[in-house]
Amino acid sequence: MERKVPSTASEEIELYLRTIYSLLRSTTEVQIRTLEEVHAATSSLLHPHAREIAPDVSAFIYTLLRLPEVISDVRTVVLGQSTSMFAKRGYNVENWEETPARARRRRCLFNGQDTLACIIASRSDIEDVIPALTAFQIEWNKMHLLLQKCPSEVISQVTAGDNRAFSRLARLLEISVDDLGRLETIWGARFGSMLNQIADHEVKLRVLLLDSSLSEYWRATRAWLDNIESAFPDLQECPLYFVSSNPHSIPNLFTGFALSKKEELIQYLQDSEDGNLIAEWEAIRGSAVPSTESNFLYYILKKYQQSERGRRLLEAQRQDEEAKGVIRIPSIHSFDVEADIIQLSKVDPLTTDPRLSDGDLTFLKKSNALILNIDYPLGLAAYNILAKVAEHSGPILGVYFMGKAATLNGVRGDVMIPNVVQDEHSQNTYIFQNAFSAQNVLPYLIYGTVLDNQKAVSVLGTFLQNARIMDVMYREGYTDIEMEAGPYLSAVYEMYRPKRHPVNEIVNLYGVPFDIGILHYASDTPLSKGKNLGAGALSYFGMDSTYACSVAILRRIFELEQKRLGN
Repeated sequence: MERKVPSTASEEIELYLRTIYSLLRSTTEVQIRTLEEVHAATSSLLHPHAREIAPDVSAFIYTLLRLPEVISDVRTVVLGQSTSMFAKRGYNVENWEETPARARRRRCLFNGQDTLACIIASRSDIEDVIPALTAFQIEWNKMHLLLQKCPSEVISQVTAGDNRAFSRLARLLEISVDDLGRLETIWGARFGSMLNQIADHEVKLRVLLLDSSLSEYWRATRAWLDNIESAFPDLQECPLYFVSSNPHSIPNLFTGFALSKKEELIQYLQDSEDGNLIAEWEAIRGSAVPSTESNFLYYILKKYQQSERGRRLLEAQRQDEEAKGVIRIPSIHSFDVEADIIQLSKVDPLTTDPRLSDGDLTFLKKSNALILNIDYPLGLAAYNILAKVAEHSGPILGVYFMGKAATLNGVRGDVMIPNVVQDEHSQNTYIFQNAFSAQNVLPYLIYGTVLDNQKAVSVLGTFLQNARIMDVMYREGYTDIEMEAGPYLSAVYEMYRPKRHPVNEIVNLYGVPFDIGILHYASDTPLSKGKNLGAGALSYFGMDSTYACSVAILRRIFELEQKRLGN
């Protein structure tokens, strides 16, 4: 489990990683409190106030969004690569309750009492989960100590809507009223009960890693791919475009299902009394804002399907997608990475998003190619997945990676297009010909700026960055910070060279015999005061950059197919 820590890492973060992995060698549970001091010593950009008595609310909220809600009831967190591994060790997790986090895709299951099982896809999951658990425990216990001085009736008064009590509670917790309001928004109806829970007890989390072998990660990845191949055996024969993005934007553009339900969706919107979204729709309809109607409808469709009234459209959408060549394949028994198989020959030019073509798409009827679109994985899982797909699929025609990133020179919603990637995992610097430039995205981006010719760095984890590292990155011209591009490019190297990817080298990928495209949209600005890495959410306005990138990817695939088919 030991690892060579990249030279860009600070000594404090190097020590943190070595401590984590040395502790997790244990065959018994490890107490998280053992990591609290070394965690605080990193001065993480996500957790800059770890040592202070006053709670670091931004760090606490970050963990609340990326850990399951049941974490407040958990005493032991068990990490493993598959449900079968848990079963071998006596944890029958197949019968446990699935409990996802709001802002992190990881399959977690709760036994209903005190144990949480998390299925991990690579060591990147370890480097994400452990710091999050540590930060959560530090901040919870800070609030616990402060609430010991709080009269018991204050929380009940706050729950009853007493504004004075709300302000008083914020003072007792040594946080701002706005920060307390953020916690109320996160917890919703659970606000009072969560405050009572924090006041009632300290958190004393323990962690157990069932297996740390690389072979188990490979076995889990193979199980993930077996599930896809069983649903679509032709994956091994057909030419393939590999896309790492999300499970909604590519299928939405390809089928146009939401556009066909426009009247029903707008009626739902009007009935919802959501003033902000209604105002946005009226502005779009009256051309008062430059937003795209299609993007708005895709967003409303998702909200509608989450309601009791719109749930029936889930099955209608599935049937419509299958008729148009889109097969959704959920992940089972393994890590949580959903996949879509898209058959280009079944495209319906009359229903696709109008941005996908300036002309006739009927030539796609002759195509035998597929798109494998996956929900982008975390860190090194990207390498495992692409390496395994390349081994068990037909000829690869293109690989395209789209995802969120932090920007050091832009603003949220901007799109960054790198042609250099520094990978902290392999310590390699990859240079390559990106299939995309600004002109491929700009026509479809309304609110942001497109920054091409950028330099990206694939980091180890969100908590494993501090001001010193950011300064080094920025001085070297790296402005695009994310977690998957480097591992993906390590797999790309092995897809055309007869050996494993190198370590700590400058790697030229200009000779790759297939298309490479990387697009990142900015979700965070870590150098801005009060905006630490990953703390925010793009919400509806993130649709603009997401769909601008997705349109660019599909247009590129269609362009290549037209050339390949000789049209």
